[in-house]
Amino acid sequence: MPVSDVTVVLLAGGQGTRIRALYPDSPKPMVPVAGRPFLHWVTAYFAGHGLRRFVYSTGYRSEQIEEWCSDGSMPGLVREVCREETPLGTGGGLLNCLEKCGPWILAANADSLCLGGIPELLSHTDLQGVAGAIIGVLTDDASRYGTLDFDSAGRLKAFREKVPGQGYVNAGLYLFRTDTLSGFRSDQPSSIERDIIPNLLDQGAAIDVVQLAEAPFIDIGTPDTVVAAESFVLKHEGHFTWSG
Repeated sequence: MPVSDVTVVLLAGGQGTRIRALYPDSPKPMVPVAGRPFLHWVTAYFAGHGLRRFVYSTGYRSEQIEEWCSDGSMPGLVREVCREETPLGTGGGLLNCLEKCGPWILAANADSLCLGGIPELLSHTDLQGVAGAIIGVLTDDASRYGTLDFDSAGRLKAFREKVPGQGYVNAGLYLFRTDTLSGFRSDQPSSIERDIIPNLLDQGAAIDVVQLAEAPFIDIGTPDTVVAAESFVLKHEGHFTWSG
């Protein structure tokens, strides 16, 4: 499956309440990092893997992301917004974008970056009978996150509750065959992790886990991580180069 058949859906609907004091008038993905909105770096990372079509699921202060999409700053990419009129969560926000998507969707949060596993994730578009895949990152202490339970073939069985010890945690990067999502309601709040994927598993859908031993990661959900984001981007600047 060529990457032209993959649409990147970036979930940008959150209000960013924990960093509101720093940026009271901006949606979280538009927080400036190294001279550009954080959303620029997220987009550039995926564009560096050959992906060219982007849909941004927006909510709070959507007009700022809409203006950014039309500013011509990322030539060669198709960037468009799908606004939610009421908060829909990660699941509802994704489902709200389906009409703008091609045969496959790569879904990710617009306020975080996990630098690894994209080629392996995209390779699942060539497999028959697979509904999607998810990236899991090995951590020595999974107690803060919960873990991915998968079998010896790497097939996801369930999300597990937070328990101490080593485990693979959800990196928030998902690949879905678009037609497997068509039966879900898009007009009500839902979660990818708590609703969509468990329902797909209950239906017998095959979802594989891309297992990473480690991967650089940042989430700009707190004041401390917003401050750390610039050094993160500059340290890993090789991940954000792409040809328009």
